[in-house]
Amino acid sequence: MGSKQRLLGHIADVAARSRRRTFVDAFSGSGCVAHHMKRLGYRVVTNDVLAFAYHWARAAVENSTVTMSAEDCAMLLAPNPAGGTFIGDTFAGLYFTDEENALLDAFSANVARLVDPYQQSIAYAAMTRACLKRRPRGVFTYVGMRYDDGRADLRTSLADHFRASVESWNAAVFDNGLRNEARLGSATALAIDEPSLVYVDPPYFSTRSDNDYTRRYHFLEGLVSYWRDLDLQPHTKTKKFANPHREFQSRAAAYASFEMLFERLREGGHDVLVSYSSNCLPSRDEMLAMLQARWAQVDVVSIDHVYSFGTHGHHVGNRNNRVEEYLFLGQIALS
Repeated sequence: MGSKQRLLGHIADVAARSRRRTFVDAFSGSGCVAHHMKRLGYRVVTNDVLAFAYHWARAAVENSTVTMSAEDCAMLLAPNPAGGTFIGDTFAGLYFTDEENALLDAFSANVARLVDPYQQSIAYAAMTRACLKRRPRGVFTYVGMRYDDGRADLRTSLADHFRASVESWNAAVFDNGLRNEARLGSATALAIDEPSLVYVDPPYFSTRSDNDYTRRYHFLEGLVSYWRDLDLQPHTKTKKFANPHREFQSRAAAYASFEMLFERLREGGHDVLVSYSSNCLPSRDEMLAMLQARWAQVDVVSIDHVYSFGTHGHHVGNRNNRVEEYLFLGQIALS
């Protein structure tokens, strides 16, 4: 949801107009933008409010040298008598088979046997990606397999998805010679220590659809903490947890959150690069006004874009998903 994979070239081109060489991805999500900017030679700092997204970024952006071996994979997938049964007890029959739930319970115990924190992040990143690929539509807003469209991913075991995902994460690890960082927390409270180009790609608020990433990916978020300190709602069909992240979740919150974030970035002397869409609020003109009130130079680039949330037929080629994607660049006047 919301991936900018197909917009990486546009984002990099606009980012190059700024003189800043530290790129802060304040809503890193899948980490594809941050990883691309790392490849282009920026020092990159990522941030996300979701812990599983933090692990994706720590595995492939902050991490420069550490990978995971086939022996490590085998250990993580092995039964663990000391492991719990929380997943098997709580999510039986909802998302995965009983055998896969038992594997996830054992995996959650086995991760603690990895000493290196980057290996732990690779493990969490690979398993959450495996869970996404094993689910029809890649979300956890419904139970069962009623959206099974016959894709090969849905016939591949969770263990095999995990092994393949570890290979993908290992291949993504490289050293660009700079100190890159991954952080976990709210973007509006993010402390940035040096003048930077801050990329702002928050959940887009629209009156026509919700932007609740936590609701879509609650199982992944629970998995990386084994549901510790989460307010599980056992009465719900999906066994989701209460969403503690309310910024950008309503019309009023979206406007207030942008104002708060932009004010902090202006006070910090940062340039800002904002991704937003023509079918969302604030509108293009409202976003432009907020930025022009704070930055000396503001440019807007419009890109035709079609959003798709997967490869299933009712989304592919659906022109109702066609929007203008905006990239707003605000720059502090430099002497």
